[in-house]
Amino acid sequence: MRLFTRRAAVSFAMGLLLTQLVTNGHADPGPAAETKDAAGGLAIQGAGSTFAAPIIKQWMEAFGAAHPELRLSYDAVGSGEGIDRFLAGTLDLAASDAPLKPAQAAGVAAGAQQIPITAGLIVLTYNLPGIESPLNMPRDVYPDIFLGRISRWDDPRIAAANPGVKLPHKLIQVVARQDSSGTTFAFTNHLGTISPDWVKGPGIGKQVDWPGGAMIARGNEGVAQRVKLTEGAIGYVEYGFAARLQLPMAWLENRAGGLIAPGPETGARALVGGSDSIPENLTVLIPDPEGARSYPIVTYTWALVYDRYPQAAKAQAIRGLLRWSLTEGQTQAQSLGYIPLPDNAVKAALAAVETIGG
Repeated sequence: MRLFTRRAAVSFAMGLLLTQLVTNGHADPGPAAETKDAAGGLAIQGAGSTFAAPIIKQWMEAFGAAHPELRLSYDAVGSGEGIDRFLAGTLDLAASDAPLKPAQAAGVAAGAQQIPITAGLIVLTYNLPGIESPLNMPRDVYPDIFLGRISRWDDPRIAAANPGVKLPHKLIQVVARQDSSGTTFAFTNHLGTISPDWVKGPGIGKQVDWPGGAMIARGNEGVAQRVKLTEGAIGYVEYGFAARLQLPMAWLENRAGGLIAPGPETGARALVGGSDSIPENLTVLIPDPEGARSYPIVTYTWALVYDRYPQAAKAQAIRGLLRWSLTEGQTQAQSLGYIPLPDNAVKAALAAVETIGG
């Protein structure tokens, strides 16, 4: 996606000159600044998605070990905050599980691109001691749990989907995200696709008003930890966070009517089936995947980068990091609970990486 025009370039240059005059030469450097840490390395600063934070940090550690001249950092503050920092020009790159809105992208003077770098599943994890087998959650049931219409674990609708399971007469405590979150966007986009009442109620977004007084926590890790500590809780998190804490995960009914266990294989089926055609802006949304064996809640994570960096070395470093993440880095995805990108998505992403200028 090429959003940098000659008119935008002139406006940006005039604005920068005015800022320099007003601040007596101390303008905010934004993404254009040459940034070096105390050790003299070229600093590349990223922030955003907690959903993808484990794999992004591992990529930076591995790539940085091979490039000691770079100082790579990533702040897992949530997609919403990452987007805000990217738009403010205080980052070199951001990561988000919710794409930029067209107006946001168009307002980036240096141009903006959204490049898919990883993908994963959103699971419903819960805390019910004594329940050994995974709970089944029909697609007309779990939206009503998050709408506050089903308030007890032994509700007849949950019980009917789980014959032989002795469910407690315990209040269901929903745990949701406090911060502006791409995970929340992807989850509510799915709920809004399968439940008309969800669209009429909380709606779709990175932050929503949760019915029924939900407990809130920051980041995927915060939600997973709160569920682990709270009997009767249910929350939505990226698959790897639940797996690392050994939390149970519900089997969800998909579009084809099958109850599907979450996992890299069922997530990959959903991703491939929903990524047949990659649009020019590379922002594929798959709110309700097709396929008899597809897991129903998956999302991409995008790297938000500028079209042009005023420092050639920084542009080169970002191209190298993204190129490595999209090739060698994809081999690390499954071990961390993520889904390797489909070949066509990788091809389109690599082509976009090569257009980043400096």
